[in-house]
Amino acid sequence: MTTTNPPALDLGAVQKIRKAAVFVALLALMGAALVTQSVGGVDGRWHEMVEAAGLAMIVFSIVGRAWCTLYIGGRKKADVVDSGPYSITRNPLYVFSFFGAFGVGAQSGSAAIACGFVLASLLIFRLTVAREEAFLSREFGERYEAYRARTPRFVPNFGLWRDTEELTVRPSLFLLTIRDGLVFLLAIPIFEMIDLAQAEGWLKVIALLP
Repeated sequence: MTTTNPPALDLGAVQKIRKAAVFVALLALMGAALVTQSVGGVDGRWHEMVEAAGLAMIVFSIVGRAWCTLYIGGRKKADVVDSGPYSITRNPLYVFSFFGAFGVGAQSGSAAIACGFVLASLLIFRLTVAREEAFLSREFGERYEAYRARTPRFVPNFGLWRDTEELTVRPSLFLLTIRDGLVFLLAIPIFEMIDLAQAEGWLKVIALLP
């Protein structure tokens, strides 16, 4: 049996596809959030607890993504980065993004919507990661294959942790990652407006979700 690799794409093109897919998925999930509401209503205890947990996840995601950028520093196309967070998982930026996705969805007050955001991001990232790995395998050959063989794709293996004594930091990329992460916080006013519209009867709720 023979297998075929994904068609060759530049890593920049892969990132553009990923961002477009994320945008489409977010629109679909936002549409679901417009017509659903968490059990207990927008002022219920469950709603408030899920929102608070989501905010904590967003902050965790922003800090974690910035930490990863200190190590990757724009070197993804130029080197195999295998220290720090990249020593325990091949895609720590995406792992922290999963937490951010949960946090964004949790601002709806529904854990089900939050899990839907995570599932959508997981499906999208699995597709884009396959293309990224094909690119990195072509670029770095056996060195990357050895890294891939010992390091899990997503779920961290903390027993593999290794660090480096020095880091070359690119402040512009670090700040760009912070800026991108702060976009997650826009979910707070957006979902607050949805809550208000539902409470006033401007949006019809057709289902209650946990």
